[in-house]
Amino acid sequence: MTISIIGAGNVGGTLGRIWALKGHSILFGVRNPKSEKTLRSLSDAGPSAQVLFVKEAAARSEIVVLATPWESVPEVVFQIADMSGKILVDCTNPVRPNPEWPLSQGTSAAEEIAKRLPGFRVVKAFNTLGAGSLVDVTFESMKADGFLCGDDTEAKQLVGRLAEEVGLRPVDVGGLRNAELLESLAKLWITLAYQQGIGPNIAFKLLHRF
Repeated sequence: MTISIIGAGNVGGTLGRIWALKGHSILFGVRNPKSEKTLRSLSDAGPSAQVLFVKEAAARSEIVVLATPWESVPEVVFQIADMSGKILVDCTNPVRPNPEWPLSQGTSAAEEIAKRLPGFRVVKAFNTLGAGSLVDVTFESMKADGFLCGDDTEAKQLVGRLAEEVGLRPVDVGGLRNAELLESLAKLWITLAYQQGIGPNIAFKLLHRF
């Protein structure tokens, strides 16, 4: 499968490296293909990975993974808005206000993205744990959960399989209207990791008593 990852930072670079090892073709879509960060992610992802500008990477892939800071999202959406038939995986978290896209109470970044990209099947995923935890998702004897939501069942199943390739246990949280819950969970992760001083080597797990 050809996967474009928009953003070659910590999360995007880590996912690209993992999926490349699983046999996927990875295209990093970035503004500056020659930046140090981009070249490092390209090197880590192996010889089959490529670096392209954002629009070309998205056009050449079946799945577009959005792994940029929230403030960069409007520019990316503008560049890919005329495309259709693709799955978009939204890994972003609106931790800082974006004056271009103010979020009203009760809505989410993922819903705003979906509203502006009607040709895409949007799935919210990979936003509730840190990039370091994606490298090793095992905590003691348990695998971290990968929470995801979206309105297209087939798209969620495919993203769930990608989560399993990372090592996560996918947990379907329902429709995209529930993306606000996942974004709030990410805020809780940030609070615990940094404001409460626990550190970033943490993840969430849904425990189920049968």
